[in-house]
Formats: sequence, structure tokens, C-alpha cells
Amino acid sequence: MPPPKAILAIDQGTTSSRAILFSNAGDILSIKQKELTLFYPHKGWVEQDANDIWHDTKWAVEEILKEDVADNIAAIGITNQRETTIIWDKKTGKPVYNAIVWQDRRTADYCAELKEQGLEKKITAKTGLLLDPYFSATKIKWILDNVEGVRKRAEAGELLFGTIDCFLLWNLTGGKTHATDATNASRTMIYNIKDGAWDKELLDLFDIPECLLPCVENNCHDFGVADIGNQQIPITGMAGDQQAATVGQACFDKGMVKSTYGTGCFALMNIGQEFKISQNKLLTTIAYQLDGKVTYAMEGSIFVAGAAIQWLRDNLEFFKDAAESEALAISVEDNNDVYFVPAFTGLGAPYWNPNAKAAITGLSRESTKAHITRAALEAQAFQTHDLISAFQNDTGFEIQNLRIDGGLSNNAFVCQFLADILNCVVEVPKITETTALGAAYLAGLHIGLFKDLDDISSGWKMAKTYTPNMLDEKRQAYLAKWSQEIDRVLLHNE
Repeated sequence: MPPPKAILAIDQGTTSSRAILFSNAGDILSIKQKELTLFYPHKGWVEQDANDIWHDTKWAVEEILKEDVADNIAAIGITNQRETTIIWDKKTGKPVYNAIVWQDRRTADYCAELKEQGLEKKITAKTGLLLDPYFSATKIKWILDNVEGVRKRAEAGELLFGTIDCFLLWNLTGGKTHATDATNASRTMIYNIKDGAWDKELLDLFDIPECLLPCVENNCHDFGVADIGNQQIPITGMAGDQQAATVGQACFDKGMVKSTYGTGCFALMNIGQEFKISQNKLLTTIAYQLDGKVTYAMEGSIFVAGAAIQWLRDNLEFFKDAAESEALAISVEDNNDVYFVPAFTGLGAPYWNPNAKAAITGLSRESTKAHITRAALEAQAFQTHDLISAFQNDTGFEIQNLRIDGGLSNNAFVCQFLADILNCVVEVPKITETTALGAAYLAGLHIGLFKDLDDISSGWKMAKTYTPNMLDEKRQAYLAKWSQEIDRVLLHNE
């Protein structure tokens, strides 16, 4: 009997490029990873070397292909950090500028100008997004306007634009496929998620030539064949990281919510097949598109989650390993009235203030690094509460269960505090690599390894459950104080 078919997931994130090999039962067979450098050339600017992204990804894939477990790979699925923007030469593949990362805030003033012109409502009605530097459109325009000779070359049809998924796909297929999927397209701010097409009016607004843009496909699709490591493997699944995690968490029913705690925190609620604009500053986005049918989600984006712990580790040297943060947090009884608003790159949902600055408040002589670390971890629950409240106000769904994943889902203190502050059950899956797993599921779905979404749902397994046990009076006191500190940060940055 031949060995069971495996699926290779490429998970290209903000801080690392990884390849993960899954069995068709969803078990991890192998992981290869390389950390990725972020560059900060000016205040508020965040960049990466696009060539490093490709070479590190290629290395990770090739390392897995050398292993015995890689004998029977049926397909490749790709998932990626979203909104990060690359423009490259269509003949040579050479990027014309560094990748501008989703966290980058250089176009904040331009976004503010467009808001003053009253254009945000029009953009939201078409894309489900708010006018913010977070998304790809203003990054594309910045490169076209600020890198010498690029606009002229773009208009002449010599260049291509893509988010990370698109750039990796182009390289994996030797330049044969210039395509993206509907979920990544939905994050560019130039894709009409109701009509399912690049929007000519928005392209004119941002002065972006249409010839730069990739084809937009379903999440399950024949994207091309990767010629890598002396193998030819079909690429049959692709999705932005948060949508891939939604698939990996099997959130296929209306009202189901997942929250991923990586560099940032991103919570998505499945709202079904009807487009709905949030009244609470959430985003409406494409959760997944299968066989031409779109399922929408509402999304709350927190820009800094695990990155706050990384900052404590690298900048303040509180600990050598982020995993040490849990022991440090529980070494003290409470936060000693210390609160940490991690607005290092502005505040995302539901505030959307790109100029907000991070703050640690309530410090006193008895404050220690344990209190500050605890406050940084507690902030993840407070920020998530703000999002969940907005979800409930928009949809009327009462959220009883939250499925979580990402690095901080391994931190028991964070999980329990989440359950306490949200007053709901928090579920951690057996496979916490749900972003990569979602990409694998999509690739496997297209080639028939999985029958349908119900088949994927049946494979979801829970590892741990956290139930709330905090008194309501204490919960409300925490939330009142958090709200006060958020108001202070917002007032300071008006």
C-alpha cells in the first residue's frame, strides 16, 4: 500500500517563513522555519526584504522535501501575512522596493486627507474596509509615487503587484502564474467584495494601473505547479493567514468566532453569505470563496499582541524566551494597577487611530517587571473584549465559545484570563498551527482528500477548555479601568 498522501503548507508570516507538512489526518509530520528580519528605516515605517521572504520560504520547503516523510506530497497550500505589498519586475522577478509590511504607517497623512474629503464611506461600501495605512492600496501608491521610474514602468506593463501569497506563487511557478485568492484580494482596498472584481473607481482614486494586478481566484483552485527540490507539486489552496485560520478552526457556521494571537491579534466571525457593513468600526472581509460562492466575515484587527511580549524580551530584556512571560505573570497576585496599552503601531479595531502611542500606566515604586509583563498579557484579553463587544453589537449573536490559536494560546495564564474577561468558554484546538492547517485543508479539499467542509469540521479536535471563574464585580472593575486607560491614550493623541 502507498503511504497516505500528505499536504505541504507554506505559512509565510510577519516574523518567520515556515513550511509544515501535514498528514491527511491533520497531524504535523515536519516543520521547518527561518526567522525574518524587519526593518524600520523611519519612524512608523516597517519593511522586509522581499528576496529574503522568497529565499527563506524556498529553503524551508526544500528542507522538508529532503525528508523521508515527504515521499507522497499531494499538494501545496499557501497562507501568508496579509496586506504586505510588493511590486516586482515581471521578467526578472526583482522587487523594485522592499516589501512594505502591513504594520507600516507611512501613508497615515494621505489616508487622513482622503477621510477629510469624505471618501471613507464609498471605500467601505465597496471593500468592507476602513481608510487606513494598514491596507495595500496606499502602499502601492506610495511605491509608484516615490521610487524613481516605477510609475512609468508600471504603466508600460513591465511590473507586477502582489501580496505575499501572489509573490510566492509567481516564484514557485517560475513566473508562470500571477494570481491571488479572494481573501487576500479583499485586503487590498481596491477589490470590490460585493461584485467580486478589482474596482475601477478605486483604482482611479489611488492612481493604480490595472495592468499591475493579479487574477483573483477561489481559495481552492489549480494555481499552478511548484517546481522545487526536484519535484513538481500542484498548488491547490491559498488564503490570507486569518482566513486560513478560520478554515483551520472549522468556523463554518454563522456566528462562530476564532481569534489568532500571533504578532497581532485577529478575531473573525463568520456572518454567512450576506455582505454587511459594521456599525462599530469592524471590517467586513471575505472569509472564504469556494466554487464562486463567497462567505463573509467581520473582523477585528489588533495590531500588537505577541509583539508586545517580543518587545519586553528584545527591547527591555525582561526575559530570554517569550514562554517565560507566563511564569513571571503568575509570580504576582495581580497587576498592581499597572495597565499596558500596546499601541506601538497605532490602535486597530474598534478605535482605528493610527497616531496612538503605546502606554504603560499606573507605575509606582513597588512596580516590577512581573507586573508589567502581567499587564502586557492581560491587555490581550482587554483588547479582545473590545472586539467581541463590537461583534455582538453588530450581529446580535451572543458569543458563548471562542476558538483561539497562535503562540499565546500556549500560555495558560492568557487563556484563563481571556475566559474570565470575556465571560465565555475559550477552546484551544489539538493542532494550534491552525493557519497552516487551514491552507492544507483548502489544498486537500480541491484534490479530494477532504469531501467537503463537514469533513473538515469532523476532524477538528479540542485540546483544552478554559471556563470563566471570575466574579462579575471584579471583571467589570478591570474593564472600567481598561476603558479609562484607552480614553487617556486616545485623548493624548488627538
